[in-house]
Amino acid sequence: MFTSWDTELDAILHLASRLSQGAISHAAPIVALALSATAACAQPVTRPSPAPARAVATAQLTPAVRDSLRNAIRRLVDSAELPSLTVGISVGGRTVWAEGFGYADLAQRVPVTPDTRYSLASISKPITATAVMRLVEQGRVALDAPANRYLRAGRITGITGVAGSADSATVGRLLSHTAGIPLHYRFYYADGTGRIAEPDVAQTIDRYGVVMFPPGTVYTYSNLGYGILGAIVGAASGTTYEDYMRDQVFVPLGMTRTTVSTGAGLENSAVRYDTDRRPVPFYDFDHRAASAVYSTANDLLRFAEFHLGTRRDVAAGFLSAASVRRMQQPVTPPTATPGGYGLGWFVDDDNGLRRVRHSGGMPGVSTVLVIYPDAGVAVVALANQASPLPGRLAADLAAAVMPGYAAERARRRATLAGAPPPPRTGPPASFAAPAEARGTWRGTVRLHDRTVPMVLWVGESDVRARFGDAPALWTLVNDATFANGLLGGRFVGTVPTDDARRAPHLVAMLLRLHEGTLRGWLAAQVTVPTNDFSLSFYADLVKDPAGGAP
Repeated sequence: MFTSWDTELDAILHLASRLSQGAISHAAPIVALALSATAACAQPVTRPSPAPARAVATAQLTPAVRDSLRNAIRRLVDSAELPSLTVGISVGGRTVWAEGFGYADLAQRVPVTPDTRYSLASISKPITATAVMRLVEQGRVALDAPANRYLRAGRITGITGVAGSADSATVGRLLSHTAGIPLHYRFYYADGTGRIAEPDVAQTIDRYGVVMFPPGTVYTYSNLGYGILGAIVGAASGTTYEDYMRDQVFVPLGMTRTTVSTGAGLENSAVRYDTDRRPVPFYDFDHRAASAVYSTANDLLRFAEFHLGTRRDVAAGFLSAASVRRMQQPVTPPTATPGGYGLGWFVDDDNGLRRVRHSGGMPGVSTVLVIYPDAGVAVVALANQASPLPGRLAADLAAAVMPGYAAERARRRATLAGAPPPPRTGPPASFAAPAEARGTWRGTVRLHDRTVPMVLWVGESDVRARFGDAPALWTLVNDATFANGLLGGRFVGTVPTDDARRAPHLVAMLLRLHEGTLRGWLAAQVTVPTNDFSLSFYADLVKDPAGGAP
């Protein structure tokens, strides 16, 4: 679906071919062998007596199972030519395995360990959400209050009567990506001297913090939304986002090696590498609270254990169990994303178990953190290169300590493998528009300094766009989709702003069909591995009864 590429993994999906299907197939029997040993070697885990009872049985990670997993991971890391991968498993509040494979620094041959700092990308979001919930319990922030109430500089802009009022863009909706704020990211790379330009967060909010969907109606993944939350954390606490995270989140949770950083000068950290194993230059963002946390496997397991309720060494009053549960309850519209998104967490079903998770992907980063509240299990996988491997291994790690989950996973795989292929009825249609969406749509795109005309033609099986001042040409919209009332796709074009002209880009769109209008965002997106930016602008189109097909 179109909306899949506007998640935090967009930056790495096109790099998935780095790990060939042949390599995966070669290693799969090894992983299966490791996991099959679980049932034979399983023994009940002895949990600390204060830990809450869990509905799902777990098993001890025996040396035989651990060794099989270790050998399988080594083979996978080698076949993928991954610089490093670090994994960890916690059961009942106890780390049962954490180990690193490969190198934090290839040139210096520095091996990784469970205490090596990795750039987390979007796993920063549930950590930032934890800080916001602390401020809520401290009485400094209200979830249902307008985000603008707490901003010192830079203001969210609403388009009253069209997209929605800025007052409806609340703190809680920012946490769940339902505030109507668009997808946005912008990377600031170090120059030849190693200097990184200081992002102007207030200017970013003023330019791009525009409510483009009525708040509460559409889930649209937004790094900018979390960048705004970082500004709120600083303003509401009377300090900075970085200082509040250190003093009020990392230190109380015992996350002593976790920090907010660009990585420059950071000790014991994994170098970020591109797919050719070249170091990625250090970079900053204008949405630090969405993406800029560095942490270790051991620290992330401590964080996960708190959210599982399996830790008893965190000071009372850090964050109530009610707030933790609230974060893990989906609040997005039912059709938004499988399972849903809570306050900082994706929540879904994984082979019959409730799974609470987040992942991260950006240049030189691929990370996964998963917790299973009904089992008291957490798994983490961290890599310093864009790769699908951490996501694929997370389920294998979970299966190693949850026999019932492993059995159900194997059963479902066998069912899928034995099912007959669906009947072939010709090539599948890549796009099919409902009747009410078909026709010619005209309107404007609001840039931060002017408006630009746009015409969209929606046919039964394809979409074409004309964007920019006349004489603009018709351009085919690629990857066009229509689902849940949202029309999306990308086309060749140029957004004429100073920010967008910094690099070649495509134009992406996500428009909501509602009461005879198509409204939403149009974005300049860089699609090369540096992933420099996605800059969104408000689009407002109405159907032209006179037509004007290309």
